[in-house]
Amino acid sequence: MSAHDRREESEQQNDPLARERAHLASSRAALRTMREEVAALDIRDVTANWVNAEVLRSQIDERIKALADLAHTPLFFGRLDYGAGVQEGQRFHIGRRHVHDGDGDPMVVDWRAPVSQPFYRASRKDPQGVELRRRFGYTGGELTAYEDERLGEGGEGDEQEEGVSRLIQAEIERPRVGPMRDIVATIQPEQDEIVRSGLGGTVCVQGGPGTGKTAVGLHRVAYLLYAHRERLARTGTLVVGPNRSFLHYIEQVLPALGELEVGQATVEELVAGAGKVEVRGVDGAAAAVVKGDARMAEVLRRALRSQVAMPVEPLVVVRGSRRWRVPAYEVEEIVRELLDRDIRYGAAREALPQRVAHTVLVRMEQAGEAPDDRVQDQVARNAAVKALVKAVWPAVEPARLVWRLLSDAEFLAAHAEGLLDAEEQKAVLWEKPPRSVRAAKWSAADAVLVDEVADLVERTHSLGHVVLDEAQDLSPMQYRAVGRRCSTGSATVLGDLAQGTTPWATGSWSEALAHLGKPEAVVEELTAGFRVPREVIAYASRLLPHMSPGLAAVRSVREAPGSLSVRRVDEDGDGDGRDVEVVAACRESLGREGSIGLIAADARVPALADALEAAGLAHLAPGEETTPDVRLTLVPASLAKGLEYDHVVLDEPAAVVDGEPDERTGLRRLYVALTRAVSGLVVVHSAALPPQLAA
Repeated sequence: MSAHDRREESEQQNDPLARERAHLASSRAALRTMREEVAALDIRDVTANWVNAEVLRSQIDERIKALADLAHTPLFFGRLDYGAGVQEGQRFHIGRRHVHDGDGDPMVVDWRAPVSQPFYRASRKDPQGVELRRRFGYTGGELTAYEDERLGEGGEGDEQEEGVSRLIQAEIERPRVGPMRDIVATIQPEQDEIVRSGLGGTVCVQGGPGTGKTAVGLHRVAYLLYAHRERLARTGTLVVGPNRSFLHYIEQVLPALGELEVGQATVEELVAGAGKVEVRGVDGAAAAVVKGDARMAEVLRRALRSQVAMPVEPLVVVRGSRRWRVPAYEVEEIVRELLDRDIRYGAAREALPQRVAHTVLVRMEQAGEAPDDRVQDQVARNAAVKALVKAVWPAVEPARLVWRLLSDAEFLAAHAEGLLDAEEQKAVLWEKPPRSVRAAKWSAADAVLVDEVADLVERTHSLGHVVLDEAQDLSPMQYRAVGRRCSTGSATVLGDLAQGTTPWATGSWSEALAHLGKPEAVVEELTAGFRVPREVIAYASRLLPHMSPGLAAVRSVREAPGSLSVRRVDEDGDGDGRDVEVVAACRESLGREGSIGLIAADARVPALADALEAAGLAHLAPGEETTPDVRLTLVPASLAKGLEYDHVVLDEPAAVVDGEPDERTGLRRLYVALTRAVSGLVVVHSAALPPQLAA
């Protein structure tokens, strides 16, 4: 060892930060080696054919991607030093993925491993064998700070007061540029309990703004994939979000944790694809509410069963010189038995020819013949039997059945009797019925109805786990559509009842979970807020008693004096003064670090876009990724849900409320808009503030 190397080693021994930086460099080198070893694998002699080779090569490519070292994503964010207990004397660096050295010894332990759990759960009251917990701070990917918390008995010095640590708060407040990032370094004990809950049960997380419910749901998926990888690799996982902008915003969280095989979709995409209909139309609120009502499931079931017709003629099967006759009443008994079993329409249709053929075989045996299964299959394929099935149990195209139900008032009335009243039936009927299925301008609610019928005909494929975010906005029929996709699996349901902004928004989680098919789900409530400053959430919470009475307000742990500014603009009638002030607030916010969101009522967006363009302020639309050069996004209030920005400028709160069909929905939309800010909120208005907010 050279003198320089000895001097450097000596400096590291006396400088904990230098030692940790050295461990980080060594860990990154080990990760590169792991990746190179996978890339160098020779599969020519281990695959039987080209198909197996392609499958294995695809798996290797995915493994290489999962082992990527992301430059601005810290490889580890914490360390555990164990005292007494099973792990006595052990030290583990906790990170986003596992890294080992050339001998196979761990250099970084995956945050999901059991040995990592005390990093999130241990406390002075319950140290769980941990002597010291160390957190690391990073700047631009460089390790720049550490913070120690001594949990073992008799620990002295370096201990932090109970609560949110300085580095955790710094990580939460770190400026946001680009898509949503993971919170693996800042998971709190109550969040960790949800993240590590088992695969077998469904969990519903009620959480107000800033409580991290979306991140908790995504991290739960990552944990389940770690703990049950083989099972979920077979059955699949899916994240369902409210819109494409939201899904684009969260799409990098799981890859940053090394998970690349999780699908994403909106409810509309799920059902439109399955039902093979193109959504081109929009329903009025009254029609959408009725179409989304759970009673529609029974209307559809009745309509489908009405396609079955009882036979009026006997069945005659000719085989060779013999004629086998089955009376109409016997065929009717078979049909009624299949109806009484209430199995899926398609399965019953497939069973009918076999049941009829079995009746013919019984007659053959009674006549002294000895038919076998091959004969039964031949009879089931007989032209007379095929004709019977076509007449009695015809094939059904789901979209055509729904098209008829929404076009034909008499057909709808026959199957909605006792379920929908006359006004409700009128609401769902098309005013100008389309001439054909293909000509129909299907709405999102119509597509859900088609999906329901498709499931009544043939079972929908079930996944192993589904995450449903912003779930409070789904209709009962939409819950049923999502529930079909995890009927044999489990779900993580995320939402906030106070942010329900659709006319059909759910009133309670018990009701929603029943429609989802998961009435036994555990409901967890997150009330500690880490994202929205205390001053901002307190201001927004003025609306809660008027829109969601009884719902607990979020308790923010972050105090940020000066984070809220409400500015009244005196107007001269043309609205220019307000737009000038909004642009000025945006320019002021751009002088700070991080992302900026200008949120406004949907009707105000075009005018504000013109004002920003005239002022030379480049801006993005929701879903477009911010960059260091363009950090301002113009957000219609209807698309703000689930998004977050370092600084928010909110234009004209009264216009946000007035843009909705009723006051409660308007107040909820405003509540969402007010709670998108991580560091600061500026409210600009010329009209009077809604009285619920001004109080």
